Amino acid sequence: MNPHEKEEEYQQRLLLTQPLVSIEGNEEEELAYDSTERIHVIGVDVESEAYDYSAAAPPFSWRKLWLFTGPGFLMSIAFLDPGNLEGDLQAGAVAGYSLLWLLLWATAMGLLVQLLAARLGVVTGRHLAELCREEYPRWARIFLWAMAEFALIGADIQEVIGSAIAIKILSHGFIPIWVGVIITALDCFVFLFLENCGVRKLEALFAVLIATMAISFAWLFGKTKPNGVELLRGVLVPNLSSNTAKQAVGVVGCIIMPHNVFLHSALVQSRELDNHRTSHVREALTYYSIESVAALTISFLINLFVTTVFAKAFYGTQEANSIGLGNAGEYLQEKYGGSFPVAYIWAIGLLASGQSSTMTGTYAGQFIMGGFLNMRMKKWLRALITRSCAIIPTLLVALVFDTSGDSLDVLSEWLNVLQAIQIPFALIPLLRLVSKDEVMGVFRISTALQIASWCVAGLVMVINSYLLVDFSHPRDWKTVHSSGICVCSLHIVVSSCILSKGGYIV
Repeated sequence: MNPHEKEEEYQQRLLLTQPLVSIEGNEEEELAYDSTERIHVIGVDVESEAYDYSAAAPPFSWRKLWLFTGPGFLMSIAFLDPGNLEGDLQAGAVAGYSLLWLLLWATAMGLLVQLLAARLGVVTGRHLAELCREEYPRWARIFLWAMAEFALIGADIQEVIGSAIAIKILSHGFIPIWVGVIITALDCFVFLFLENCGVRKLEALFAVLIATMAISFAWLFGKTKPNGVELLRGVLVPNLSSNTAKQAVGVVGCIIMPHNVFLHSALVQSRELDNHRTSHVREALTYYSIESVAALTISFLINLFVTTVFAKAFYGTQEANSIGLGNAGEYLQEKYGGSFPVAYIWAIGLLASGQSSTMTGTYAGQFIMGGFLNMRMKKWLRALITRSCAIIPTLLVALVFDTSGDSLDVLSEWLNVLQAIQIPFALIPLLRLVSKDEVMGVFRISTALQIASWCVAGLVMVINSYLLVDFSHPRDWKTVHSSGICVCSLHIVVSSCILSKGGYIV
Protein backbone atom coordinates (compact mmCIF):
# COMPACT_ATOMS: atom_id res chain seq x y z
CA MET A 1 0.00 0.00 0.00
CA ASN A 2 1.53 3.33 -1.05
CA PRO A 3 1.60 6.36 1.26
CA HIS A 4 -1.35 8.01 -0.49
CA GLU A 5 -3.56 4.95 -0.04
CA LYS A 6 -2.43 4.63 3.58
CA GLU A 7 -3.38 8.24 4.28
CA GLU A 8 -6.76 7.79 2.56
CA GLU A 9 -7.50 4.71 4.65
CA TYR A 10 -6.51 6.63 7.76
CA GLN A 11 -8.83 9.51 6.93
CA GLN A 12 -11.76 7.11 6.46
CA ARG A 13 -10.99 5.47 9.80
CA LEU A 14 -10.71 8.86 11.48
CA LEU A 15 -14.16 9.90 10.26
CA LEU A 16 -15.59 6.92 12.12
CA THR A 17 -14.00 8.05 15.37
CA GLN A 18 -14.37 11.81 15.08
CA PRO A 19 -16.05 13.51 18.04
CA LEU A 20 -19.82 13.46 17.60
CA VAL A 21 -20.59 16.93 18.89
CA SER A 22 -23.60 18.90 17.78
CA ILE A 23 -23.21 22.55 16.86
CA GLU A 24 -25.83 25.10 17.82
CA GLY A 25 -26.02 28.11 15.65
CA ASN A 26 -23.60 26.90 12.97
CA GLU A 27 -21.65 29.89 11.73
CA GLU A 28 -23.06 32.01 14.54
CA GLU A 29 -21.41 29.85 17.19
CA GLU A 30 -19.07 31.62 19.58
CA LEU A 31 -15.43 30.55 19.13
CA ALA A 32 -12.54 30.77 21.59
CA TYR A 33 -10.31 32.30 18.89
CA ASP A 34 -11.07 33.56 15.42
CA SER A 35 -8.99 32.17 12.57
CA THR A 36 -7.17 35.51 12.28
CA GLU A 37 -6.14 35.38 15.95
CA ARG A 38 -4.60 31.92 15.92
CA ILE A 39 -0.85 31.34 15.66
CA HIS A 40 0.11 29.59 12.45
CA VAL A 41 1.86 26.30 13.18
CA ILE A 42 1.08 24.03 10.21
CA GLY A 43 3.79 24.15 7.58
CA VAL A 44 6.30 26.02 9.74
CA ASP A 45 8.81 23.15 9.72
CA VAL A 46 8.88 22.05 6.08
CA GLU A 47 10.97 18.93 6.71
CA SER A 48 8.65 17.57 9.40
CA GLU A 49 5.56 18.45 7.38
CA ALA A 50 6.91 16.46 4.42
CA TYR A 51 7.45 13.42 6.63
CA ASP A 52 4.97 10.56 6.13
CA TYR A 53 3.29 10.21 9.50
CA SER A 54 -0.28 9.10 8.88
CA ALA A 55 -0.89 8.33 12.55
CA ALA A 56 2.41 9.00 14.32
CA ALA A 57 3.60 12.43 15.41
CA PRO A 58 6.27 14.09 13.23
CA PRO A 59 9.89 14.46 14.38
CA PHE A 60 10.54 16.81 17.29
CA SER A 61 11.15 20.44 16.35
CA TRP A 62 12.47 23.08 18.75
CA ARG A 63 10.95 25.76 16.54
CA LYS A 64 7.49 24.24 16.86
CA LEU A 65 7.92 23.81 20.60
CA TRP A 66 8.56 27.55 20.81
CA LEU A 67 5.41 28.27 18.78
CA PHE A 68 3.32 26.03 21.04
CA THR A 69 4.78 27.62 24.19
CA GLY A 70 2.43 30.04 25.92
CA PRO A 71 -0.89 28.48 27.01
CA GLY A 72 0.76 26.35 29.70
CA PHE A 73 2.42 29.37 31.30
CA LEU A 74 -0.87 31.28 31.37
CA MET A 75 -2.44 28.22 32.99
CA SER A 76 0.36 28.03 35.57
CA ILE A 77 -0.49 31.49 36.92
CA ALA A 78 -3.47 30.00 38.78
CA PHE A 79 -0.88 28.00 40.77
CA LEU A 80 0.78 31.29 41.74
CA ASP A 81 -2.14 33.52 42.65
CA PRO A 82 -2.28 35.36 46.00
CA GLY A 83 -4.46 32.62 47.49
CA ASN A 84 -1.73 30.06 46.79
CA LEU A 85 0.96 32.38 48.13
CA GLU A 86 -0.99 32.82 51.36
CA GLY A 87 -1.33 29.04 51.67
CA ASP A 88 2.43 28.70 51.05
CA LEU A 89 3.48 31.21 53.68
CA GLN A 90 1.11 29.80 56.28
CA ALA A 91 2.28 26.25 55.58
CA GLY A 92 5.90 27.34 55.96
CA ALA A 93 5.33 29.36 59.12
CA VAL A 94 3.26 26.68 60.88
CA ALA A 95 4.66 23.41 59.47
CA GLY A 96 8.20 24.41 58.51
CA TYR A 97 9.66 22.32 55.70
CA SER A 98 7.48 19.28 56.45
CA LEU A 99 4.81 19.90 53.79
CA LEU A 100 7.09 20.48 50.80
CA TRP A 101 6.54 16.89 49.64
CA LEU A 102 2.80 17.56 49.62
CA LEU A 103 3.33 20.72 47.57
CA LEU A 104 5.23 18.63 45.01
CA TRP A 105 2.55 15.96 44.73
CA ALA A 106 -0.27 18.50 44.72
CA THR A 107 1.41 20.22 41.77
CA ALA A 108 1.69 16.83 40.03
CA MET A 109 -2.05 16.23 40.56
CA GLY A 110 -2.80 19.68 39.20
CA LEU A 111 -0.63 18.90 36.17
CA LEU A 112 -2.65 15.75 35.45
CA VAL A 113 -5.94 17.67 35.52
CA GLN A 114 -4.58 20.46 33.31
CA LEU A 115 -3.17 17.99 30.76
CA LEU A 116 -6.62 16.43 30.49
CA ALA A 117 -8.14 19.87 29.94
CA ALA A 118 -5.60 20.59 27.20
CA ARG A 119 -6.26 17.19 25.63
CA LEU A 120 -9.98 17.92 25.49
CA GLY A 121 -9.43 21.29 23.81
CA VAL A 122 -6.93 20.04 21.23
CA VAL A 123 -8.85 16.93 20.18
CA THR A 124 -12.33 18.42 19.96
CA GLY A 125 -11.46 21.96 18.89
CA ARG A 126 -13.82 23.19 21.63
CA HIS A 127 -13.27 24.13 25.23
CA LEU A 128 -14.97 22.68 28.29
CA ALA A 129 -17.68 25.34 28.59
CA GLU A 130 -18.72 24.88 24.94
CA LEU A 131 -18.88 21.12 25.30
CA CYS A 132 -20.94 21.40 28.48
CA ARG A 133 -23.37 23.61 26.59
CA GLU A 134 -23.72 20.98 23.87
CA GLU A 135 -23.88 17.94 26.14
CA TYR A 136 -26.30 19.18 28.82
CA PRO A 137 -29.94 20.36 28.73
CA ARG A 138 -30.52 24.06 29.25
CA TRP A 139 -31.22 23.97 33.00
CA ALA A 140 -28.09 21.95 33.72
CA ARG A 141 -25.75 24.14 31.69
CA ILE A 142 -27.17 27.28 33.30
CA PHE A 143 -26.49 25.72 36.69
CA LEU A 144 -22.92 24.78 35.69
CA TRP A 145 -22.34 28.27 34.32
CA ALA A 146 -23.51 29.79 37.62
CA MET A 147 -21.18 27.51 39.57
CA ALA A 148 -18.25 28.43 37.34
CA GLU A 149 -19.00 32.15 37.71
CA PHE A 150 -19.21 31.88 41.51
CA ALA A 151 -15.85 30.09 41.58
CA LEU A 152 -14.32 32.72 39.30
CA ILE A 153 -15.65 35.62 41.36
CA GLY A 154 -14.33 34.03 44.56
CA ALA A 155 -10.88 33.57 43.03
CA ASP A 156 -10.88 37.06 41.57
CA ILE A 157 -11.71 38.69 44.91
CA GLN A 158 -8.64 37.04 46.46
CA GLU A 159 -6.46 38.05 43.52
CA VAL A 160 -7.61 41.67 43.44
CA ILE A 161 -7.26 42.03 47.21
CA GLY A 162 -3.74 40.57 46.93
CA SER A 163 -2.82 43.20 44.34
CA ALA A 164 -4.36 45.94 46.46
CA ILE A 165 -2.32 44.83 49.50
CA ALA A 166 0.85 44.95 47.39
CA ILE A 167 0.01 48.46 46.16
CA LYS A 168 -0.60 49.56 49.76
CA ILE A 169 2.83 48.21 50.81
CA LEU A 170 4.61 49.82 47.86
CA SER A 171 2.94 53.17 48.61
CA HIS A 172 4.02 52.88 52.25
CA GLY A 173 0.38 52.75 53.33
CA PHE A 174 -0.61 55.90 51.45
CA ILE A 175 -2.96 54.11 49.03
CA PRO A 176 -5.78 52.28 50.87
CA ILE A 177 -6.93 48.86 49.77
CA TRP A 178 -10.15 50.09 48.16
CA VAL A 179 -8.17 52.45 45.90
CA GLY A 180 -5.81 49.59 45.11
CA VAL A 181 -8.84 47.57 44.02
CA ILE A 182 -9.80 50.30 41.53
CA ILE A 183 -6.23 50.50 40.22
CA THR A 184 -6.15 46.73 39.78
CA ALA A 185 -9.47 46.86 37.92
CA LEU A 186 -7.84 49.02 35.28
CA ASP A 187 -5.65 46.09 34.21
CA CYS A 188 -8.68 45.03 32.19
CA PHE A 189 -7.89 47.77 29.68
CA VAL A 190 -4.23 46.75 29.48
CA PHE A 191 -5.41 43.21 28.87
CA LEU A 192 -7.77 44.29 26.08
CA PHE A 193 -5.08 46.39 24.43
CA LEU A 194 -2.56 43.55 24.38
CA GLU A 195 -5.20 41.04 23.29
CA ASN A 196 -5.91 43.20 20.26
CA CYS A 197 -2.17 43.32 19.54
CA GLY A 198 -1.99 39.54 19.28
CA VAL A 199 -1.80 36.41 21.39
CA ARG A 200 2.01 36.35 21.51
CA LYS A 201 2.25 39.86 22.98
CA LEU A 202 -0.25 38.92 25.65
CA GLU A 203 1.73 35.78 26.45
CA ALA A 204 4.92 37.87 26.61
CA LEU A 205 3.36 40.08 29.30
CA PHE A 206 2.50 37.06 31.41
CA ALA A 207 6.03 35.71 30.94
CA VAL A 208 7.41 38.99 32.32
CA LEU A 209 5.08 38.80 35.33
CA ILE A 210 6.07 35.20 36.06
CA ALA A 211 9.74 36.16 35.77
CA THR A 212 9.11 39.05 38.20
CA MET A 213 7.65 36.64 40.75
CA ALA A 214 10.51 34.19 40.28
CA ILE A 215 13.19 36.87 40.74
CA SER A 216 11.49 38.50 43.74
CA PHE A 217 10.88 35.31 45.69
CA ALA A 218 14.23 33.80 44.68
CA TRP A 219 15.91 36.91 46.09
CA LEU A 220 14.04 36.43 49.38
CA PHE A 221 15.06 32.76 49.31
CA GLY A 222 18.70 33.78 49.00
CA LYS A 223 18.32 36.45 51.67
CA THR A 224 16.89 34.10 54.29
CA LYS A 225 19.25 31.17 53.42
CA PRO A 226 16.97 28.21 54.27
CA ASN A 227 18.53 24.96 55.47
CA GLY A 228 19.32 22.89 52.35
CA VAL A 229 19.25 19.51 54.11
CA GLU A 230 15.90 20.24 55.77
CA LEU A 231 14.54 21.50 52.47
CA LEU A 232 15.56 18.33 50.62
CA ARG A 233 14.16 16.14 53.38
CA GLY A 234 10.87 18.07 53.26
CA VAL A 235 10.54 17.47 49.52
CA LEU A 236 11.46 13.77 49.55
CA VAL A 237 10.17 12.44 52.90
CA PRO A 238 6.39 12.49 53.56
CA ASN A 239 5.58 13.88 56.99
CA LEU A 240 2.12 14.81 58.25
CA SER A 241 0.79 15.39 61.76
CA SER A 242 -2.51 16.49 63.24
CA ASN A 243 -0.97 19.88 64.06
CA THR A 244 -0.32 20.61 60.39
CA ALA A 245 -3.40 18.94 58.88
CA LYS A 246 -5.18 22.23 58.22
CA GLN A 247 -2.17 23.64 56.37
CA ALA A 248 -1.86 20.39 54.41
CA VAL A 249 -5.49 20.65 53.32
CA GLY A 250 -4.82 24.25 52.25
CA VAL A 251 -1.79 23.25 50.16
CA VAL A 252 -3.73 20.62 48.20
CA GLY A 253 -7.08 22.38 48.12
CA CYS A 254 -5.92 25.59 46.46
CA ILE A 255 -3.93 23.90 43.67
CA ILE A 256 -6.87 22.93 41.41
CA MET A 257 -8.94 25.99 40.52
CA PRO A 258 -12.28 25.37 38.75
CA HIS A 259 -11.93 28.31 36.34
CA ASN A 260 -8.43 27.20 35.37
CA VAL A 261 -9.77 23.92 33.97
CA PHE A 262 -12.07 25.87 31.64
CA LEU A 263 -9.27 28.29 30.78
CA HIS A 264 -6.63 25.77 29.71
CA SER A 265 -9.03 23.86 27.46
CA ALA A 266 -9.61 27.15 25.60
CA LEU A 267 -6.04 28.49 25.54
CA VAL A 268 -4.73 25.51 23.57
CA GLN A 269 -6.98 26.51 20.68
CA SER A 270 -4.89 29.63 20.08
CA ARG A 271 -2.68 27.53 17.78
CA GLU A 272 -3.88 26.67 14.31
CA LEU A 273 -3.82 22.93 13.71
CA ASP A 274 -5.73 20.33 11.74
CA ASN A 275 -7.44 18.26 14.43
CA HIS A 276 -8.84 15.97 11.72
CA ARG A 277 -5.37 14.43 11.39
CA THR A 278 -4.17 12.20 14.18
CA SER A 279 -0.54 13.14 13.55
CA HIS A 280 -1.22 16.85 14.06
CA VAL A 281 -3.18 16.17 17.25
CA ARG A 282 -0.45 13.91 18.65
CA GLU A 283 2.14 16.56 17.83
CA ALA A 284 0.16 19.29 19.57
CA LEU A 285 -0.43 17.12 22.64
CA THR A 286 3.29 16.35 22.86
CA TYR A 287 4.35 19.98 22.72
CA TYR A 288 1.61 21.14 25.09
CA SER A 289 2.60 18.41 27.56
CA ILE A 290 6.26 19.47 27.48
CA GLU A 291 5.29 23.11 27.91
CA SER A 292 2.88 22.40 30.78
CA VAL A 293 5.48 20.34 32.65
CA ALA A 294 8.02 23.15 32.26
CA ALA A 295 5.52 25.82 33.36
CA LEU A 296 4.38 23.94 36.46
CA THR A 297 7.97 23.08 37.36
CA ILE A 298 8.65 26.81 37.50
CA SER A 299 5.47 27.42 39.51
CA PHE A 300 6.48 24.68 41.95
CA LEU A 301 9.87 26.32 42.47
CA ILE A 302 8.26 29.70 43.10
CA ASN A 303 5.84 28.18 45.64
CA LEU A 304 8.76 26.35 47.22
CA PHE A 305 10.68 29.64 47.56
CA VAL A 306 7.76 31.25 49.41
CA THR A 307 7.18 28.26 51.70
CA THR A 308 10.83 27.89 52.67
CA VAL A 309 11.34 31.62 53.25
CA PHE A 310 8.57 31.65 55.87
CA ALA A 311 9.64 28.28 57.26
CA LYS A 312 13.12 29.61 57.88
CA ALA A 313 11.94 32.94 59.25
CA PHE A 314 8.91 32.11 61.39
CA TYR A 315 8.58 28.36 62.06
CA GLY A 316 8.35 27.83 65.79
CA THR A 317 7.89 31.54 66.57
CA GLN A 318 4.97 33.35 68.19
CA GLU A 319 4.16 35.07 64.92
CA ALA A 320 3.67 31.80 63.01
CA ASN A 321 -0.09 31.52 63.52
CA SER A 322 -0.84 35.18 62.79
CA ILE A 323 0.90 35.65 59.44
CA GLY A 324 -1.19 36.42 56.35
CA LEU A 325 -0.86 38.39 53.13
CA GLY A 326 -1.67 41.62 54.90
CA ASN A 327 1.18 41.53 57.42
CA ALA A 328 3.73 39.20 55.75
CA GLY A 329 5.73 42.11 54.33
CA GLU A 330 5.85 43.84 57.72
CA TYR A 331 7.10 40.67 59.45
CA LEU A 332 9.77 40.09 56.78
CA GLN A 333 10.94 43.68 57.10
CA GLU A 334 11.29 43.38 60.87
CA LYS A 335 13.13 40.07 60.58
CA TYR A 336 15.52 40.71 57.67
CA GLY A 337 15.08 44.28 56.50
CA GLY A 338 17.08 46.68 58.56
CA SER A 339 17.70 49.61 56.23
CA PHE A 340 16.95 47.51 53.13
CA PRO A 341 13.29 47.49 51.98
CA VAL A 342 12.69 43.72 52.06
CA ALA A 343 8.95 44.35 52.28
CA TYR A 344 9.08 46.03 48.88
CA ILE A 345 10.65 42.96 47.29
CA TRP A 346 7.86 40.85 48.72
CA ALA A 347 5.26 43.39 47.54
CA ILE A 348 6.65 43.41 43.97
CA GLY A 349 6.29 39.63 43.76
CA LEU A 350 2.81 39.80 45.28
CA LEU A 351 1.78 42.54 42.84
CA ALA A 352 2.98 40.47 39.87
CA SER A 353 1.00 37.52 41.24
CA GLY A 354 -2.18 39.53 41.71
CA GLN A 355 -2.02 41.37 38.40
CA SER A 356 -1.28 38.27 36.32
CA SER A 357 -3.97 36.17 38.02
CA THR A 358 -6.65 38.87 37.71
CA MET A 359 -5.94 39.18 33.99
CA THR A 360 -6.12 35.42 33.45
CA GLY A 361 -9.33 35.50 35.47
CA THR A 362 -10.72 38.02 33.00
CA TYR A 363 -9.61 35.74 30.18
CA ALA A 364 -11.28 32.71 31.79
CA GLY A 365 -14.47 34.69 32.39
CA GLN A 366 -14.75 35.47 28.68
CA PHE A 367 -14.46 31.81 27.73
CA ILE A 368 -16.86 30.65 30.45
CA MET A 369 -19.55 33.18 29.54
CA GLY A 370 -19.12 32.76 25.79
CA GLY A 371 -18.99 28.96 26.00
CA PHE A 372 -21.96 28.32 28.25
CA LEU A 373 -24.25 31.05 26.92
CA ASN A 374 -23.00 31.28 23.31
CA MET A 375 -23.23 35.06 23.56
CA ARG A 376 -21.72 36.84 20.60
CA MET A 377 -20.59 40.29 21.71
CA LYS A 378 -17.53 42.45 21.38
CA LYS A 379 -14.60 41.32 23.51
CA TRP A 380 -14.27 44.65 25.32
CA LEU A 381 -17.93 44.47 26.39
CA ARG A 382 -17.66 40.88 27.59
CA ALA A 383 -14.42 41.67 29.45
CA LEU A 384 -16.11 44.69 31.06
CA ILE A 385 -19.05 42.53 32.20
CA THR A 386 -16.74 39.82 33.50
CA ARG A 387 -14.55 42.35 35.31
CA SER A 388 -17.52 44.13 36.88
CA CYS A 389 -18.87 40.86 38.30
CA ALA A 390 -15.69 40.54 40.35
CA ILE A 391 -14.68 44.15 40.98
CA ILE A 392 -17.99 45.37 42.42
CA PRO A 393 -18.12 42.77 45.26
CA THR A 394 -14.37 43.15 45.78
CA LEU A 395 -14.71 46.90 46.19
CA LEU A 396 -17.47 46.40 48.75
CA VAL A 397 -15.27 43.91 50.62
CA ALA A 398 -12.34 46.33 50.57
CA LEU A 399 -14.45 49.17 51.96
CA VAL A 400 -15.75 46.98 54.79
CA PHE A 401 -12.49 45.22 55.74
CA ASP A 402 -9.87 47.80 54.76
CA THR A 403 -8.70 48.44 58.30
CA SER A 404 -8.70 44.82 59.48
CA GLY A 405 -6.07 42.38 58.25
CA ASP A 406 -7.55 39.60 60.38
CA SER A 407 -10.93 40.06 58.73
CA LEU A 408 -9.34 39.81 55.29
CA ASP A 409 -7.73 36.51 56.30
CA VAL A 410 -11.12 35.18 57.48
CA LEU A 411 -12.68 36.34 54.22
CA SER A 412 -9.95 34.49 52.31
CA GLU A 413 -10.88 31.29 54.17
CA TRP A 414 -14.54 31.76 53.24
CA LEU A 415 -13.58 32.23 49.60
CA ASN A 416 -11.47 29.06 49.69
CA VAL A 417 -14.54 27.20 50.96
CA LEU A 418 -16.65 28.72 48.17
CA GLN A 419 -14.23 27.51 45.52
CA ALA A 420 -13.93 24.09 47.16
CA ILE A 421 -17.67 23.59 46.72
CA GLN A 422 -17.41 24.36 42.99
CA ILE A 423 -14.59 21.94 42.12
CA PRO A 424 -16.79 18.88 41.28
CA PHE A 425 -18.76 20.93 38.76
CA ALA A 426 -15.60 21.40 36.68
CA LEU A 427 -13.78 18.13 37.35
CA ILE A 428 -16.64 15.68 36.82
CA PRO A 429 -17.64 17.01 33.36
CA LEU A 430 -13.98 17.10 32.32
CA LEU A 431 -13.29 13.51 33.34
CA ARG A 432 -16.47 12.21 31.77
CA LEU A 433 -15.79 14.02 28.51
CA VAL A 434 -12.20 12.80 28.07
CA SER A 435 -13.41 9.25 28.78
CA LYS A 436 -16.10 9.18 26.06
CA ASP A 437 -15.49 7.64 22.63
CA GLU A 438 -18.17 9.85 21.11
CA VAL A 439 -16.26 12.98 22.12
CA MET A 440 -12.59 11.97 22.01
CA GLY A 441 -12.52 9.24 19.37
CA VAL A 442 -9.13 7.51 19.29
CA PHE A 443 -7.83 9.96 21.89
CA ARG A 444 -10.11 8.75 24.68
CA ILE A 445 -7.96 8.27 27.77
CA SER A 446 -7.05 4.71 28.78
CA THR A 447 -8.75 2.80 31.57
CA ALA A 448 -5.66 3.10 33.76
CA LEU A 449 -5.57 6.87 33.28
CA GLN A 450 -9.29 7.08 33.98
CA ILE A 451 -8.79 5.29 37.31
CA ALA A 452 -5.86 7.53 38.23
CA SER A 453 -7.78 10.68 37.24
CA TRP A 454 -10.87 9.74 39.22
CA CYS A 455 -8.71 8.92 42.24
CA VAL A 456 -7.08 12.36 42.02
CA ALA A 457 -10.47 14.05 41.57
CA GLY A 458 -11.95 12.10 44.47
CA LEU A 459 -9.00 12.95 46.72
CA VAL A 460 -9.26 16.65 45.89
CA MET A 461 -13.01 16.68 46.54
CA VAL A 462 -12.58 14.83 49.85
CA ILE A 463 -9.85 17.24 50.96
CA ASN A 464 -11.92 20.27 50.07
CA SER A 465 -14.93 18.86 51.89
CA TYR A 466 -12.72 18.50 54.97
CA LEU A 467 -11.77 22.15 54.47
CA LEU A 468 -15.44 23.06 54.59
CA VAL A 469 -16.08 21.11 57.80
CA ASP A 470 -12.87 22.29 59.45
CA PHE A 471 -13.84 25.88 58.77
CA SER A 472 -17.20 25.24 60.47
CA HIS A 473 -15.63 23.42 63.47
CA PRO A 474 -12.08 24.74 63.73
CA ARG A 475 -11.50 23.62 67.33
CA ASP A 476 -12.86 20.10 67.25
CA TRP A 477 -10.83 17.76 65.04
CA LYS A 478 -12.94 14.71 66.00
CA THR A 479 -15.99 16.53 64.74
CA VAL A 480 -14.09 17.43 61.59
CA HIS A 481 -13.08 13.80 61.09
CA SER A 482 -16.57 12.34 61.48
CA SER A 483 -18.48 15.15 59.82
CA GLY A 484 -15.95 15.38 57.01
CA ILE A 485 -16.70 11.85 55.82
CA CYS A 486 -20.42 12.62 55.69
CA VAL A 487 -20.02 16.00 54.03
CA CYS A 488 -17.52 14.89 51.40
CA SER A 489 -19.65 11.84 50.53
CA LEU A 490 -22.77 14.00 50.28
CA HIS A 491 -20.82 16.57 48.25
CA ILE A 492 -19.70 14.02 45.67
CA VAL A 493 -23.04 12.19 45.50
CA VAL A 494 -25.11 15.38 45.09
CA SER A 495 -22.86 16.83 42.39
CA SER A 496 -22.76 13.50 40.56
CA CYS A 497 -26.55 13.18 40.70
CA ILE A 498 -27.02 16.69 39.37
CA LEU A 499 -24.69 15.94 36.48
CA SER A 500 -26.33 12.59 35.77
CA LYS A 501 -29.76 14.22 35.64
CA GLY A 502 -28.24 16.61 33.16
CA GLY A 503 -28.04 13.68 30.81
CA TYR A 504 -24.40 12.98 31.34
CA ILE A 505 -23.50 10.07 33.63
CA VAL A 506 -24.55 6.78 32.11
